[in-house]
Amino acid sequence: MSRNRDVYQEPLVSRYTSPEMQQLFSERYKFTHWRRCWIALAEAQHEMGLKAVSSEMITELKTHADDVNYEVAEAKEKEIRHDVMAHVFAYGQQCPLAEPIIHLGATSQFVVCNTDLIVQREGLKLIQAALLRTIANLSRFARQYAALPTLGYTHYQPAQPTTVGKRTTLYIQDLLMDLDYVTHLRTQIKARGAKGTVGTQATFLELFEGDHAKVREMDSLVARKLGFDHSFAVTAQTYPRKLDMKTAETLAGIGASAHKFAVDLRLLANLKVQEEPFEAKQVGSSAMAYKRNPMRSERMTGLARKLMGLPANFAATAANQWFERTLDDSAIRRMDIAQAFLLTDAVLRLYNNITENMVVYPKQIEKHLQEELPFMATEKILMACVERGESRQAMHEVIREHSVAAGLEVKENGGNNDLLRRLGGDARIPFSTDELEALLTDYQSFTGRAEAQTLEFLDEVVEPVLKEHAGEMSALDVSLHV
Repeated sequence: MSRNRDVYQEPLVSRYTSPEMQQLFSERYKFTHWRRCWIALAEAQHEMGLKAVSSEMITELKTHADDVNYEVAEAKEKEIRHDVMAHVFAYGQQCPLAEPIIHLGATSQFVVCNTDLIVQREGLKLIQAALLRTIANLSRFARQYAALPTLGYTHYQPAQPTTVGKRTTLYIQDLLMDLDYVTHLRTQIKARGAKGTVGTQATFLELFEGDHAKVREMDSLVARKLGFDHSFAVTAQTYPRKLDMKTAETLAGIGASAHKFAVDLRLLANLKVQEEPFEAKQVGSSAMAYKRNPMRSERMTGLARKLMGLPANFAATAANQWFERTLDDSAIRRMDIAQAFLLTDAVLRLYNNITENMVVYPKQIEKHLQEELPFMATEKILMACVERGESRQAMHEVIREHSVAAGLEVKENGGNNDLLRRLGGDARIPFSTDELEALLTDYQSFTGRAEAQTLEFLDEVVEPVLKEHAGEMSALDVSLHV
């Protein structure tokens, strides 16, 4: 299909998201599922003994479930300014036998809400699959680099060493929390069912001549026919917009996890210790040919920022549903629900892509360690001095004096960190420079339980989750070329 270059193109569709997620929010998916809702309602009414609905009518409805006559519906909507009734009319044109019973007893939100819930249910499956793939990618990376020491940072200032793998477990842990929230959210999505105009089922009760049991069973039947185990026990005209709010919060949480990872990777790229994949012919800058900008991480940061800002809209919408319903939710939900899912899809596609082939530079990592390790080794040196009979307090003051001087040498003169040479040349310190340097050769001794924690976490926490959900990761074919 050629692109219309004279109108605005939504970048989420034209640049960033998967065909699978785009399809869920397409007009074809929406309108064919409206028809499935009408078929489910007619089937349930027929099975519950409503004489007005015949099996021949249902057969006719099924025959035209997918060949939506869009032009007829669009022309009718321009005339009556009501999208659902326009599609009732268009469906009736194709199904003259069933026309009298299409939408029987229902309100517009019967098809709108139930279809929205189907879309969200399927969207969450794709998101869960993408989450699992990203967790699997990071898990492999963390295991590969579980033992590789690297500088830790607090306040973005050098701190005690950790390992590349241990740092990666922090990203995985965030995503596991997101996975838990998505898994729980999926259990909260129920059908709206057949609840009537304000949720009282008054019209259906009239159709079934006051038989409450039949109305309840019809409601359950519709839910099951639409693929849900349950419908909401009570609704107003719509399903509770509180659900939309919790959905937005859950998806925004994924955005926050991805944002944290992306910013960290951008900082690591500046240090030249870890990078996102870089294609052979990729251009980093139009002016500076040597640059390897972390453009995917930057893009992920921007998309995640947009995603994290959406929950406020959903909270305002949920809070402003006056009594049984007000229509100020309609226009904003048309944009925000699709955006929330498409943004999450875009963010996770990038997260997946980046973590497939991240690059680590061990020599550059070692260089940073060597520059900072003398400062971090001062406590170890202090303890060694005490073991040789020196006063802890006296040694602390000597080490402090030389640490300040070495820091000034680095910052003011651009020199190397010469703390060990300064300490080794001070007669008050009971070690030579060579002996002090020997204390620093084993970087691993400075990382504590980082390697062990990484492997324990992967084996005891991550792997059981990946095994439990192994079949779900194939639900989304995430492209490596984003």
